[in-house]
Amino acid sequence: MLREKAKISKTREIHNTKAFSFVVEDVTLPNGTKAEMAMVSHPGSTAVVPLFDDGTIAMTLQYRHAVRDYLLEIPAGTMDPGESPLTCAKRELEEETGLVAGEFNELINVHILPSYSDEMIYVYLARNFTISEQNLDQDEIIHVVKYPLEEILQMIDDGRITDALTILSIRQTCVYIKNENKE
Repeated sequence: MLREKAKISKTREIHNTKAFSFVVEDVTLPNGTKAEMAMVSHPGSTAVVPLFDDGTIAMTLQYRHAVRDYLLEIPAGTMDPGESPLTCAKRELEEETGLVAGEFNELINVHILPSYSDEMIYVYLARNFTISEQNLDQDEIIHVVKYPLEEILQMIDDGRITDALTILSIRQTCVYIKNENKE
């Protein structure tokens, strides 16, 4: 089945920040309808599930102003221009947690909010750590905490973890570990 795409006649950048821009496009949809589509244009990002040999996972308790609260998340961040996903994952893990991983395995690549953003997130499982130092951005308020995987799954089930990327990444980690144990 051939899937026709929208034809873009005009793109306007409305606002630009260090992490993304907000754009509006005039398009003709595959069904012929003309529409104005607004979206967040994002360079892409990475997320990391730092899994220790004892089954615990390092997480970040990070202040998120949009929800006016701290959220329990996995380390994640935006790719710099020209940066590869793996390089970004390594950098973000060390910056946010002070951990340097000796092993990275790609878990999944996801469009987390395709209704209004083109952001692709590359998710990795990291293992075999050495300790470095946290190097937070000025606007980051992050506390590093560790939980056993089973406790994280319980926190997802009872609603204490609400970040969609974290939930998806932890569930994908379980699938990866299950498949790994079959081999």
